[in-house]
Amino acid sequence: MTKEQKIALVAEKNAEWAGLSALESAQTAVRWAVETFGLRAALSTSLSYEDQAVTDMIARQVKGSVRIFTLDTGRMFSQIYDLIDRTNRRYGIRIEVFFPDYAKVQEMVRQHGINLFYDSVELRHLCCDIRKIEPLKRALKGVDVWITGLRRSQSVTRTDMQIIEYDTADDVIKLNPLMLWSEADVIDYVKSNNVPYNKMHEQGYPSIGCQPCTRAINPGEDIRAGRWWWENPDKRECGLHSRKH
Repeated sequence: MTKEQKIALVAEKNAEWAGLSALESAQTAVRWAVETFGLRAALSTSLSYEDQAVTDMIARQVKGSVRIFTLDTGRMFSQIYDLIDRTNRRYGIRIEVFFPDYAKVQEMVRQHGINLFYDSVELRHLCCDIRKIEPLKRALKGVDVWITGLRRSQSVTRTDMQIIEYDTADDVIKLNPLMLWSEADVIDYVKSNNVPYNKMHEQGYPSIGCQPCTRAINPGEDIRAGRWWWENPDKRECGLHSRKH
């Protein structure tokens, strides 16, 4: 598809799904991606509540017909690896795991230290670029529709996102089926459908990334306050969902 065709398709689908409820729009969007694009659609999962809910929806549509991948940065919590195994067994799938280029990681650590991300926003972004962005670009090769678990209420950086968008950085259609969902909607779906989830979510970790860049939040804090907590809220993105040409 050309860029113009993708942009036109995004406008058409946003208009078509505008009158649907949060649950209906999510199920409709996932079904559309599965039936229309098959293996040219891919869900990027961090094994969050949201991504697990979308994985469940995909598995209920046509098992194994859509690629599901995750990025292993090398600094993950052990609970993430356990959840990958549990999810694979539950749905009879095999989540693809993409790793960063070891040579680039070695050079970065040699130059800037093992925990460089605490030293400046620029070095933190360098770490995210090498450990996340480059592997993501490899994972998205040949993909027309990139499916995510993003929600508007997760962060101040996501309030303007739509259910379906054209992603300029990767030249793909970006599908965010849970965009209109609340946190309560997601948890209710996961619990009601017996979806495997990370028990850390019940220990004060609503948003889980790399271990050294994630802390538990306090009651009343924003759900992403535990991600890169030493930075200003408007900077708390790794770049996966906020890049531009």
